[in-house]
Amino acid sequence: MQDSINENLKKLDTWKRIIFMLIYAAIDSMVKLLLWLVVLLQVGSVLLTGSVNPNILGFGRSLSTYHYHILLFLTFNTERLPFPFSDWNLTSEPESLDKL
Repeated sequence: MQDSINENLKKLDTWKRIIFMLIYAAIDSMVKLLLWLVVLLQVGSVLLTGSVNPNILGFGRSLSTYHYHILLFLTFNTERLPFPFSDWNLTSEPESLDKL
C-alpha cells in the first residue's frame, strides 16, 4: 500500500494536472465575476429598454459554456483542458474519463 502511494505521488502527470487545476480555479473566479456583470448588465438593459441585449445574451451564453467546461475539468469529468488550450466555444460534451 505504501509503495502504491509513493508511486502515485511521483507521477508527473498528476502534479501537472494539479497545477492546471489551480490555474483554472483562479480563472473560474474571474469568470464568475464576469457572469455576475453580465447578469447586472442584462437586468439594466431590461429595466432601461424593456428587452434583453442580444450581444450580452450571446456573451453570457458563451461565458456560461466556458464556466461549465472549467468545472468539468476541475471535477475530473474530463482531461481536456479548457480555453486557451482548446477552442473557446466548445459546445459538445467533452469525453468523460470512463470513455478514455
